[in-house]
Amino acid sequence: MAMSRSPAAREYSRSLILVVVTIGTFLNPFTGSSINLALPLIGEEFAIDAIILSWIPTSYLLSTAIFLLPAGMLGDIVGRGRVFGWGTLIYTLASALTIFTPSAPALLVFRFLQGIGSAMLFGTAIAIIAELFPPGERGRALGINVTAVYAGLTLGPFFGGLLTQFFGWRSIFLVTVILGGVVLLNVSRFPALLNERRRDVFDRQGAFLSALTLILFSVGVSQVPDLIGLGLISASAIILIVFLAVEERRPHPLFPIQLLRENHVFSSSNLAAFINYSATFAVTFLMSLYLQVVRGMSPVAAGSVLLIQPFFQMICSPVAGRLSDRTDPSLLASSGMALTSVSLLSLAFVGDTTPMGAIILILVALGIGLGLFSAPNTTVIMGSVERHHYTLASSMVATMRNSGMMVSMAIVMIFFALLLGGSAITPGISGEFLASMHLIFLVFFVLTLIGAMISWNRKRLPEIQHPA
Repeated sequence: MAMSRSPAAREYSRSLILVVVTIGTFLNPFTGSSINLALPLIGEEFAIDAIILSWIPTSYLLSTAIFLLPAGMLGDIVGRGRVFGWGTLIYTLASALTIFTPSAPALLVFRFLQGIGSAMLFGTAIAIIAELFPPGERGRALGINVTAVYAGLTLGPFFGGLLTQFFGWRSIFLVTVILGGVVLLNVSRFPALLNERRRDVFDRQGAFLSALTLILFSVGVSQVPDLIGLGLISASAIILIVFLAVEERRPHPLFPIQLLRENHVFSSSNLAAFINYSATFAVTFLMSLYLQVVRGMSPVAAGSVLLIQPFFQMICSPVAGRLSDRTDPSLLASSGMALTSVSLLSLAFVGDTTPMGAIILILVALGIGLGLFSAPNTTVIMGSVERHHYTLASSMVATMRNSGMMVSMAIVMIFFALLLGGSAITPGISGEFLASMHLIFLVFFVLTLIGAMISWNRKRLPEIQHPA
């Protein structure tokens, strides 16, 4: 194996793989944050209302959430490296198809396909890093990987606005195709270590029930306040209970109920991650609409403002990752979520005349808070499990992130449905949009308060780390 030749060769191989995985990790946030800047123009081109517009990011998040845990399990069956490569291929091909999107329904289908590829990427990425880097170096490596997420979020709004304004929104996906191609050219260099088989059984029943739960919930949310929407949400809750009961009895479950019950650090850290993303993912979506519809900014100008939050996330994340190798990562993560909570409360009072300087300061604080939370929290999760659980833990981290993102958009869709109905988001309804945005940010504020308490109260990371 490439990993067994010499310390220098081993380090080079690890560094190369970290770069490849990091580029793959960059794809998702870059595309997601870029497309947010294009949403007003997409809405105009296809003449769609606020609810359908919300489905453009939601369809991607839904498919990612559905396939994350199955992708992680598949990685244990056929190899993490192989699944990462297949995911990159699917993501790149779906992005290429999106360039030629003829209609809104086709766009939703292609975004759904992108989500499948994203699930295969994110379901294995952290496990690959945890496999290659021991506990004393893992925080730094995970910090670099998380930095890629924030780099995507940083560059996405600016370049998304720039590309949309001068080359059309489809050009965003051309960049994704190019980056995906770079990753595909290098996945063959992954060592055989990353393609070891760790299980033989795939939980088909669990995968079906979890997918059905998520689909019913997402479609139900989009139908609120109609009775059919409430019925679908209720049905999803019932199927969720059945899913958990089935998983409880399986020797090799898709969803690690026993691990969550027995490992307090693992369960509380995943719950904190879920809450964090539930309360913060839709910020860029809402602020993009706010800056362009309420404040009348161009896509480039709005993208420049939205660059601030992820820029500070990107700056803080590797620092927080290194600190998590030397100090209590739970304390760092809790402090970050507390700062995030204050920032979201501030956004709940932003109006149509709020000074831009105040908005920038809020976004700076939010970026620092998110940067302090993510890498240390991920370090806690990966350090709380044994080596044979790395793929499962990696999938859970990604599942919590994407499920949280989906819930974040679901909250937005519910308030849009209740306050905006079927109206398109235009300057003519800026007052109603602001009212819905304020309520959404207040809900997010409450969520992060709960998340900060959960993060603060969890047990400290055990002194004896599991060997890599």
